[in-house]
Amino acid sequence: MLRVAVPNKGALSEAAMAMLSEAGYLQRRDRKELVLVDEENGVEFFYLRPKDVAIYVGRGIIDLGITGRDLFLDAEVGGGAEEILGLGFGRSTFRLAAPKGQFSSEQDLAGKRVATSYDGLLSQWFADRGVADVEVVHLDGAVESAVRLGVADAIADVVETGNTLKAAGMETFGSPILQSEAVLISGNGEREDDDAHAPVALQTQTQRLIRRLQGVLVARQYVMMDYDIRREHLEAATRITPGLESPTISPLADENWVAVRSMVPAKKTNQLMDELYDLGARAILVTTIHACRV
Repeated sequence: MLRVAVPNKGALSEAAMAMLSEAGYLQRRDRKELVLVDEENGVEFFYLRPKDVAIYVGRGIIDLGITGRDLFLDAEVGGGAEEILGLGFGRSTFRLAAPKGQFSSEQDLAGKRVATSYDGLLSQWFADRGVADVEVVHLDGAVESAVRLGVADAIADVVETGNTLKAAGMETFGSPILQSEAVLISGNGEREDDDAHAPVALQTQTQRLIRRLQGVLVARQYVMMDYDIRREHLEAATRITPGLESPTISPLADENWVAVRSMVPAKKTNQLMDELYDLGARAILVTTIHACRV
């Protein structure tokens, strides 16, 4: 049975479970549940602390896991696990910050103290950029207060709106450290199992879960658009709505008209409807896609 780790709390938890539910997997209804077995799909879900997901996957105890890219890199599991799919939620930017006007780039931090909750990730980032003698101070929370309390000269933290930093009299500086989002990670080792056929079964279940999540991502990004158009305008209309492969064209009772069906980006729905209407399309309908395979 495939083992999958899901964040048990925090910003990633609800979104991860919602995505898995959309993909057709059973999910817990009680927050106290630590393990849930989906017999029909052959998957066993383990609800773990977001910071621990990468560790379990990296050590080969869990096959797949959902966590933040920042948490995955900070876990420093080396070649034990790899990111295989970005999931499109939980986006954030990891950046340096300090009192206004104090530093302008990461190079200014040589010999300084930087507080963060992601010391593994940050230490590697400084090393990659050749910034020497930086003392990385680990804090589990309230990183914004580290400078005011004299614990550090600067901080590195997740920045969303920047309002918290501004309230503390701080500003971001230097290059962004990381653009993070929720990701699906996979272990690179083989899990021990008494069943000789287990590795093949796990690989099949893994590929199925990945395809389902990819289907959810596509379904969230696209809608189905149907419309009627006169034949002489069909070529121009299909340039507006080319679809993923090619649009579906169906004849109508009036031989001068055809019906067109095509997947289009959800964000461009109204713009495309306007363009089609101006071209002469009518009966333009848009429907949500709940699931798909591409």
